[in-house]
Amino acid sequence: MDFNTAPMTASPRTAAGLASLFVPHGAPTFALQPGAAGAALTAIAARRPRPRAVLIVSAHWDTVVPTVGAATRFDTIHDFSGFPPALHALRYPATGCPELARSVAAVIEAAGLPVRFDTTRGLDHGAWVPLRLMFPDADVPVIALSIQTAGGPDQAWRLGRALAALQHDLLVIGSGNLTHNLRDWHAVSHLGADTPAYVRAFAEWVADTLSAGDTTALLDYRRRAPGGVQAHPSEEHLLPLFVALGAAGDGAQATRFHAGIDEHVLAMDAWTFTPATQGDLP
Repeated sequence: MDFNTAPMTASPRTAAGLASLFVPHGAPTFALQPGAAGAALTAIAARRPRPRAVLIVSAHWDTVVPTVGAATRFDTIHDFSGFPPALHALRYPATGCPELARSVAAVIEAAGLPVRFDTTRGLDHGAWVPLRLMFPDADVPVIALSIQTAGGPDQAWRLGRALAALQHDLLVIGSGNLTHNLRDWHAVSHLGADTPAYVRAFAEWVADTLSAGDTTALLDYRRRAPGGVQAHPSEEHLLPLFVALGAAGDGAQATRFHAGIDEHVLAMDAWTFTPATQGDLP
């Protein structure tokens, strides 16, 4: 199947499901200094229906085969160095949901994709940082799902479409950043350079393209978007957006609920993707 041109039809159960989200996780210090983007994540979680469980798709878990994180209790992975001790002291004691983890694996397999389980891996900062802001009491069960950079946007979108069948039970959250160029981040941090022009240009192109419902163009962003390759020299931080978009089904309404730039180069835009029959939800 050509995933650019032949979208699947959402089932009635999918259409009645929860909206999926794409959220930023910023630099690790976002956990200590959440600012306006963090406030937006806290607010969106507070005003949405409480999910049975959260499926978190982090840019920092990249595997060859789609892998379902099915731990019964997740350790907090501090997958960074050189940051303040207060950051390393943070914990997010999330519990898992093995029953729904098996359902996640089943729908991925039914979509013709290989799938594996991992019952020991904890949550990396791409997962626990936004979850800690959205569900600070760690009282919503969590399932993790890896990305596959080698598969690119088509693979990520296809993975999301498989998850659409579970939107009545799961809040699917893709966690990445709308722009992520570490070389430019170092240049700005150490040399005091200005925010590169592509950061805003790319973010607005994505906004226009999502608002137009042009999935074909979005999947081809590296050729079509201004600064697409500069915004993502490697694609792992954008792939969770495609998973979240696919999980909302056909005709999903895209709504940007936060826009901003942190660290001069990290676009912190956050999006909801609402199934077509739900109408406009904030």
